[in-house]
Amino acid sequence: MIEQDTIKLLRECDAGVKMGTKSIEDVIDHVENHEFKELLNQCKDEHEKLNGEIQESLDRFHDEGKDPNIMAKGMSWLKTNVMLEMEDSDRTIADLMTDGCNMGVKSLNRYLNQYEAADEFSKDICKRLINLEEKLTINIRKYL
Repeated sequence: MIEQDTIKLLRECDAGVKMGTKSIEDVIDHVENHEFKELLNQCKDEHEKLNGEIQESLDRFHDEGKDPNIMAKGMSWLKTNVMLEMEDSDRTIADLMTDGCNMGVKSLNRYLNQYEAADEFSKDICKRLINLEEKLTINIRKYL
């Protein structure tokens, strides 16, 4: 049970970190404020670092991980492009990123509770990803 929950939690973290990284990549070229852009770049770097840890852990279990849900990815892309078409501003990007982070935090907490038998290392990775998302939402509030 521990191994199964560990793998499942790592898969969800894998999908979440990929979704977060892709979301930042989708909007970063539209950001005008230098400080805001730097916050997003730092967050993206931290996502990629965490992704490396997730991949190493999944490799130990000979698991290939999980890509984000295709519908969630498509809806995110559509919402981002429609909102940026209506108003291409840092405020819009901060709003999109806040919504995305909040959804990620909600999902990751649900998986953390669902896979409670996962090992502590995997739970720690999940908690760090949650904290990364929460920290970004706090840091970008001034751009809303």
